[in-house]
Amino acid sequence: MAQPVPVPTEPNESTGSGAADEGGATVGPVAPDRSMRQAAIWATVVALPLTVLVAVFAFGRLAPDSEAAANPTPSATSATPRVQSTAPVPVTAVPLGERAATVCRALLSRLPASLGELAQRPVTTGPEQNAAYGDPAVTVACGTPLPSFPPTDQVWVVNSVCWHAQEQTDSTVFVTVDREVPVQVTVPRGYDPPLQWIAPVAEPVVAAVPSGKTRPTGCTG
Repeated sequence: MAQPVPVPTEPNESTGSGAADEGGATVGPVAPDRSMRQAAIWATVVALPLTVLVAVFAFGRLAPDSEAAANPTPSATSATPRVQSTAPVPVTAVPLGERAATVCRALLSRLPASLGELAQRPVTTGPEQNAAYGDPAVTVACGTPLPSFPPTDQVWVVNSVCWHAQEQTDSTVFVTVDREVPVQVTVPRGYDPPLQWIAPVAEPVVAAVPSGKTRPTGCTG
């Protein structure tokens, strides 16, 4: 009887098991593809330092900066408001006629209790015609002399009142130029822009001080 010829077995690629030779001996496991092994090794080598870098970056984002922690910047809410003096403000009270005195009393009774954050303060003389706000003080004086200035000078119209501005060393002086009784507002340096402080005074001026008979060039309020 003829002997059967052994049929070679194909290697199992999934398990890597060996195949039997013609003598029944087992052939060793098939070696994995060399390129796949090298790719796996390089992936491991690259992944380790990348993981370390990601961890370092995350720590740097979450941990507080050492310099900032040592010197924290105060927030706006923690700032202490500036203390303003409540002492009387030295001012001069110019002599007023009966009509001007009546107009000035009406104006002073209409002035606001504060100009923005500047609270009203007492004055040394003439409280019926003078007022002061803040520290350093923004002052309001009713019945001051009307200034003379060239017709080409700038006239500022604020809330329907015309003002002429004169720059001093330590302040800007605004005087109404379209009212029966002039009103002067002196704004110290540092209160910028100075025009903002005459706006709340202009409304009482319109209500209490009648318009003058003449208006300078540029006054269209």
